Amino acid sequence: MSRHFEDQEGLCEDVDIETQSFVFNQTMLRIKDPKVSLDFYTRIIGMKLYRKLEFPDMEFTLYFLAMPNDVEDKEVPTEDNARTTWTFNQRAMLELTHNWGTENDVNFKYHDGNQKPQGFGHIGFSVPDVYKASERFEKLGVNFVKKPDDGKMKGLAFITDPDGYWIEILQANMIEKNSANSE
Repeated sequence: MSRHFEDQEGLCEDVDIETQSFVFNQTMLRIKDPKVSLDFYTRIIGMKLYRKLEFPDMEFTLYFLAMPNDVEDKEVPTEDNARTTWTFNQRAMLELTHNWGTENDVNFKYHDGNQKPQGFGHIGFSVPDVYKASERFEKLGVNFVKKPDDGKMKGLAFITDPDGYWIEILQANMIEKNSANSE
């Protein structure tokens, strides 16, 4: 019996016991202006900032955010070093990296990964109702790459953050719901 839930060439069936305590902790995005990006991710998306780490000698700052329901706020240590350890033990954190000075360069822009040459694609958030979430984003002036009913894939949206990174907004049951409706 396979340890995977799908069959695909290239999957490893051997379990290396040493990897079983690994935690997928974070995805990092470089940001131009922390004031603008932190506002977007905390106000528009609803994330919370859990840890800020500054590296003055190297002139950059790291911001670790998560969705409040994805972590236990009651368990967040107040002491800085303990909170750093706690942060690096969490699942699904978003790390925003600000290299100092980029906010002052009007021409500075990061590659979003969706233009040529393509690479990184997007991060994603599951929402209870993609249509209601999209209505809210529209009212807040968020830029859409794709609205829920645009194109062939119905019921999911793509918005962009202030640096142009794509964010998929999906409803967990939408594929199942659309499949049931087409029968």
